[in-house]
Amino acid sequence: MSTGTRHLVIALAVTLASCGLGGCGSINEKLAAGMSGAIPQWAGGMPADAPPRPGTAKYDEFMQERERKRLQPAAERDDAKPDASSAERMR
Repeated sequence: MSTGTRHLVIALAVTLASCGLGGCGSINEKLAAGMSGAIPQWAGGMPADAPPRPGTAKYDEFMQERERKRLQPAAERDDAKPDASSAERMR
């Protein structure tokens, strides 16, 4: 094999490998967005209490509910934490 042919084969192999890796990166980015919801929690997926992803209808509802709770006084919230004195009485 001559030197010119060898350089051409090496350049072709490097180009092919870099295009393949670039394609994997863009495909994985698109698959990760769709597959992350399908992976069970025990296998490292999203926990059940994770907030919805931005850009979805559930996310808009979640943010409205969060804002509504934020505007409520602390005593009226569902998830209000007991004060320190009541926590000591429970022990």
